[in-house]
Amino acid sequence: MSYMSRAWRAAAPWRNPRPFSSASGPTARKSVPYQKTLQEEGAGSREPSQPLPKSAQVVVVGGGSLGCQTTYHLAKMGVSGVVLLERDRLTSGTTWHTAGLLWQLRPSDVEVELLAHTRDVVSRDLPAETGLHTGWLQNGGLFIASNKQRLDEYKRLMSLGKVYGVESHVLTPSQTKDLYPLMNIDDLYGTLYVPKDGTMDPAGTCSTLARAATARGATIIENCPVTGIQVRTDDFGVKRVHAVETAHGTIQTPCVVNCAGVWARALGRLAGVHVPLVAMHHAYVVTERIEGIQNMPNVRDHDASVYLRLQGDALSVGGYESNPIFWEEVSEKFAFGLFDLDWDVFMQHIEGAVNRVPVLEKTGIKSTVCGPESFTADHKPLMGEAPEVRGFFLGCGFNSAGMMLGGGCGRELAHWIIHGRPEKDMYGYDIRRMLPSSRRFHHSLTDNNRWIRERSHESYAKNYSVVFPHDEPLAGRNVRKDPLHEELLRQGCVFQERHGWERPGWFNPGGAAPVLDYDYYGAYGRQRHSDYTYNRLLGDEYTFDFPPHHDIIKNECLTCRNALALFDMSYFGKFYLVGPEATKAADWLFSADVSKAPGSTVYTCMLNRQGGVESDLTVSRISPGAPGSPVAPTFEGDGYYLAIGGAVAQHNWSHITTVLQDMKFQCKLLDCSEELGMMSIQGPLSRVVLQEVLDTDLSNEAFPFSTHKITTAAGCQVRAMRLSFVGEMGWELHVPRADCVKVYRAVMEAGARHGIANAGYRAIDSLSIEKGYRHWHADLRPDDTPLEAGLAFTCKLKSSIPFLGREAVEAQKAKGIFRRLVCFTTEEKVPMFGLEAVWRDGKVVGHIRRADFGFAIDKTIAYGYIRDPAGGPVSLDFVKSGSYELERMGVTFPARAHTKSPFDPDNKRVKGFY
Repeated sequence: MSYMSRAWRAAAPWRNPRPFSSASGPTARKSVPYQKTLQEEGAGSREPSQPLPKSAQVVVVGGGSLGCQTTYHLAKMGVSGVVLLERDRLTSGTTWHTAGLLWQLRPSDVEVELLAHTRDVVSRDLPAETGLHTGWLQNGGLFIASNKQRLDEYKRLMSLGKVYGVESHVLTPSQTKDLYPLMNIDDLYGTLYVPKDGTMDPAGTCSTLARAATARGATIIENCPVTGIQVRTDDFGVKRVHAVETAHGTIQTPCVVNCAGVWARALGRLAGVHVPLVAMHHAYVVTERIEGIQNMPNVRDHDASVYLRLQGDALSVGGYESNPIFWEEVSEKFAFGLFDLDWDVFMQHIEGAVNRVPVLEKTGIKSTVCGPESFTADHKPLMGEAPEVRGFFLGCGFNSAGMMLGGGCGRELAHWIIHGRPEKDMYGYDIRRMLPSSRRFHHSLTDNNRWIRERSHESYAKNYSVVFPHDEPLAGRNVRKDPLHEELLRQGCVFQERHGWERPGWFNPGGAAPVLDYDYYGAYGRQRHSDYTYNRLLGDEYTFDFPPHHDIIKNECLTCRNALALFDMSYFGKFYLVGPEATKAADWLFSADVSKAPGSTVYTCMLNRQGGVESDLTVSRISPGAPGSPVAPTFEGDGYYLAIGGAVAQHNWSHITTVLQDMKFQCKLLDCSEELGMMSIQGPLSRVVLQEVLDTDLSNEAFPFSTHKITTAAGCQVRAMRLSFVGEMGWELHVPRADCVKVYRAVMEAGARHGIANAGYRAIDSLSIEKGYRHWHADLRPDDTPLEAGLAFTCKLKSSIPFLGREAVEAQKAKGIFRRLVCFTTEEKVPMFGLEAVWRDGKVVGHIRRADFGFAIDKTIAYGYIRDPAGGPVSLDFVKSGSYELERMGVTFPARAHTKSPFDPDNKRVKGFY
């Protein structure tokens, strides 16, 4: 028997750095801390547990948490002919050794909802349906804060929890000691206690899910590895799932769900689908008996990167280290296996655990558990229909959270399969946040093993880091640079990363702040960067107060409001929809009437069948141009130019492509995002400056708002659009990549004597919220409708033209709006970032989706959806009649509700009237 103190001393600091990765296979069996696993049931048999059917509506591959949850929810939603195939026994991959923790609070409203459903399934639904106990234990959860910033983060979670009825309490160190007498509180700043958190038993949960699913008609077949996926191309060139091949027969099916965990990449390859995840060793140790530990809550000490899970009269101790071991060659034969624990890697968790619970120093270690887990580049699961093959769905890459997210994600995945989209906003997990033929990560990223490894490492290593509003990754940077990147870098641009693109965040007066190659935070024997300006600037913003660069953002904003600013928006998605049935497709795709004369530009939404907003974008009707021109291409039939926020361009491409395939429209979607740059010049003096640069009349009469023209700038052909995303008069210039620097310099030279300045997306965030413009996936999501979001004007309901989602919008309009987006301002200048609770007349009615500071009105501005606690419709009178407060980190601030934008409510400035 080893002791924690002995293991701690044995890890000598002078040892040579450990190899970067390990290709070793499993060693002798180790011991997981569960009374029962599913390994023994049917041991020795390699024949399928039951005969294979000839066909199925859905085949789920993988019998872990996600596979069992998805199968259960598909059956519960009435799908007959659901088959789950497991190559060994249920849970045999990674689920069997998981710690099984469930924490109810996360810094995401959607994840709080997903976790709540998992908890309901394991603690209530399954026992009621089957009469069996899943192994759920409600012993509570305790989050440890060693500093103010960490406790501020927990207070944000507490405020969000009030919206969803999750009980939580901020405790002082002495109160924490009363709750957990064995805890060292000398270095505590405070804690967050969530009484109804708990733990799940993997074998108990999955076997009960299987029992409930089969009772509803599902078929679960163990000992049946998948050997192939048959894919066929239909008459329109679309690849679709046809069948699943196994060593024991073939099942014809139109739908396969990849819940294979660590083995998901291999399964994806069988269908020609790339699954961007990596496998890593993930470990915990189980202690001997500890007197007085019984009934204690589970503990997460984020600052020490360690968790302590109650295990009867002992503890399981684990965490996330900065130097995890990659499992390079994933074995197909690996089942109920564990690796040898690398104490050099794990020792940092021992140190943190002993500090937090000192009795551990003299407590024996009963067993070690080191198994494989799958991790992704952004630490979010991979879900939804793969873009390469229709009918091939993913439910994998859960970053060691497959048990706790399994119930919620299993339900959403089932809904996705049945109805074509999930019920909740699952955009953050959607594999199809992509460009053509790729995923939510651009193909240049997912095909780049270095990028996947770097980003997955950083996501793993920072899993317990405080989630600050303005943090940026250091890994996998400089992959996609727009044509102005070097020009702006020299002028002090501090870049943000969005889907591989480097986009301007703000401009540092202190000079250049380049992003350097990833140093793995000094792990694997690598030398950390010293005097790293970009990293230092990020670190300065690690706060929940106003960041130190607040006044720099203010200057960029007010320069735009009072003179003019240039925004490099080149990372925008730029698509052409062209062909004989382009207008027919546009009428169906876009909620607004975009079938106007060439030269018009329309702001519109795209909806799903439930009426939810899949996108907001601008659509310009165009005429055919010259062959080979990215600004004005040649085409036959009708043509439309689509400009879409770069962070969601991949999602838009996927949505449009899917609709075109489903409706069989005779037209093409062409991507010119890389070929074109985009500059937006905004402000009262934009016309004066651009009139010197553009070879066209910019007067209101000649160039009204919401129109576009082909013209020249500095001798280069450009498409100029009179639009604004900041609420000022201004124009966008869409420029061939090779000409961007020339045009940029011409604009800056002409604007120099008028006070022009560069500005970034931090300024856009502030300016746009001040004007009341929506940000898709912040205050506008697929589970929000245009009526709820105040965008009814984007819907052509007065026309007879059908469009996707029209029936749902009309039904909601007739029934009434029971949730509405509201703008709030606070008199007190207090920083808000989203997730704050909204109180109306003493009751919680919603939470803030998006917040920022408006410098022109000098107030904090926040947008959130509210409901009537009595269940009635939310009318404008309801909005105006209430008394509101916004709760930030447990403190409430009086707020005023607005039914119009607090800045330029009459919309005069964008039309040139100052």
